[in-house]
This record gives sequence, structure tokens and C-alpha cells, in this order.
Amino acid sequence: MKRPRSRVVEIHARMPVILPPAVWPTWLGEEEVDSDAALKTLLAPYPAEDVKMWPVSQRVGNVRNNDASLIEPLASA
Repeated sequence: MKRPRSRVVEIHARMPVILPPAVWPTWLGEEEVDSDAALKTLLAPYPAEDVKMWPVSQRVGNVRNNDASLIEPLASA
């Protein structure tokens, strides 16, 4: 298990995989890859300074909620 970057550890004990848009076609199989090892190289740690975080509504925790307001920062933050 990868330890999270310093900013992510505030919300979760594991580091998520974050892929930049430039490699999405490769990861999704839209581009041919010569080996699984080539795909594994995409699983590099995401730069901590590029991680943006802000408090959001507790509505995020309910699967019935599915709208763009879920990612808006709380007004009191």
C-alpha cells in the first residue's frame, strides 16, 4: 500500500492513483501499449503541490446526490 502524500493523509490513509489527462488514452486502452510494465510506469506518485483540497458538503456521502454542487466549497470554509 502506498502511503499518501502529506496533504492527502488529512482525509485518507491511502494514496489514490491520479492520472493526468495526457495519459488517459493509454490507461483506457485507446492507445496500444507494448507491456503491462509500461502501464505500471503511469502509476507514479502525483505531485503533492498539484493536489487541491477544500471542504465540501456532507451531501457527498449520500449516493442519491449526484450534481455539480457536490464539489463546490462550503460557504463557511
